[in-house]
Order: sequence, then structure tokens, then C-alpha cells
Amino acid sequence: MERSAQGFAGTGIPGAGPRVPAQPRAAECDRGVPERERSAQERDRGAPGIAAGDRMSGPDGMSGPDGGSGAVRGEHTHSETPFPRPRPLVQRSSVRGQILDALRTALVTGELLPGEVYSAPALGERFGVSATPVREAMQQLALEGAVEVVPNRGFRVIVRGTRELAELAEVRALIEVPVMLRLARTVPAERWTELRPFADATVRAATTGCRATYAESDRAFHRAVLALCGNDQLVSIAEDLHRRSQWPLVGGPVSRGRADLVADAAEHLTLLEALGAGDVDVVQALVREHFAGSR
Repeated sequence: MERSAQGFAGTGIPGAGPRVPAQPRAAECDRGVPERERSAQERDRGAPGIAAGDRMSGPDGMSGPDGGSGAVRGEHTHSETPFPRPRPLVQRSSVRGQILDALRTALVTGELLPGEVYSAPALGERFGVSATPVREAMQQLALEGAVEVVPNRGFRVIVRGTRELAELAEVRALIEVPVMLRLARTVPAERWTELRPFADATVRAATTGCRATYAESDRAFHRAVLALCGNDQLVSIAEDLHRRSQWPLVGGPVSRGRADLVADAAEHLTLLEALGAGDVDVVQALVREHFAGSR
């Protein structure tokens, strides 16, 4: 797999000099307040025109009336060492997320071949990044069951067959069919109408013939439907199973063509109509057939 990377994705120190006297306020000058009285009043009030380190200076040159530092009161002094800026952890997380998305796409499209071993440094060079975010993304894919770790070599893409696909379809049906039947009986028809854009998006994605684009929109549709049940854990588990079912089989990187994707997307529209009508029999038949034929 030697394709190009384009295929993926201040100073206020005590004793340092004569102290600058506090400057009178304009309003107080107009009232003719004596200079000494004004200075005492401003010290009592903590005049805003005086620097924090000067205002609190004591006769012994230490800051604060009690000889303590002005920083104890939470005041800024220019002699403080500035805090270093935080490290850009968000940026690293973003890179790892982008690499993870790119690797998932490569799995769906068959660019990462089942049975092949890929090293993090080689993939990092391919994506134009260091090996670290690639290794972290691959470790996530290992948790998801897409790859396995090969010591001192890298990561091998899991070899999958039709039996695993059938098992995934069965588990998905066990989880999603009862939920959809309950939703068909309890969710008002107008709520299903609100999900029409998700179904339309799968149709548009299918017409492109891009398996990765369709896989993403397909998951978004099912996620939107199941989200109506209000069980976040169920939605998360179902999406993980759905993603696993979209990985290619050993027989070829792309086993479904554009026509198959379009037919699969059309079932989403039919399913929404049945859900809106509350026709549980049609919903059950559609969902089971959809899982059995979709990948």
C-alpha cells in the first residue's frame, strides 16, 4: 500500500528608587482639598491611580502594611515571573482525531487491506505527521476490533468473513428492532418527519458511489432514529456495531457498488414512512432485511 498521502485526509522592586507620589484626582483639585489630606484619603481608599506595589509599600521598603508581599493580596507585581502558556493539547487531540477518521475511511474503502501489517512511522510519513498520533489512533482501532497489535512491527488489519458479518447483523437486530418497534408505537408522526433530512442525506451520499461517504451518512441516520429512545448507552453500542459491519470483507475491498448503496438508502425512506405510520409489522420486516443486506 504505497499510495500518496493525498489519498487520506514590568518593574516595581522595593528600594529601587524614590517613590512616585500619588497624583491628586481632578475632582479633588477643584474642591481645593489639601495635598496631605488627599494623599491620606487615597491611601485609605486604595486609589486606583497608584500602582499596587507602590500603594502598599511600607517604610521598610517591603510591600504591604504588614511587611508582606502585595502578591499575597492577589495583586500583580511586575517583578513576578509570568506563567508559561499552556501546551496546545487540543491541537494534538485534533490531529489524532483527524488521523483516526482518515484510518476509518481507509478501512471502509479498502485502502487498508485485511491481513496487511502497517507501521505507525510509515503511516505517519504517509499522512505527513509524526508516528505518535497514528499509533494512538491505531490503538483506538484495536479497541474497536478493526486491527490487532503485532509486536515490533505495527498493526494488522483484521481479516473478516461472511460469518462475522452475519453475527453482527444478528446482534444489531436484537438491539435495534425492539427499540424501533417501541418507537413506532410511541413517537408522533411529526417527529419522524423531522428525520427526513437524514434519510435524504443517505440518498445523496449513495449517488456519489463513495462507500466512505455513504457509511458516514448511514450511521448518522440510524443514530438519529435510535436517539429518540433517550438511551445514550444503547445508541453508542449500536453505532459501534454498525461501524464494524461496514468494514470490508476478505473477498474484496469494495463489495457493494453504487446501485447497492442507492437501494440501501431507499430503504431508509421506506422505513421512515412505516415508523411515521406506526406500522410495526413493516418496520420489523424492513429493519431485519436492511441489516441482513447492508454493509
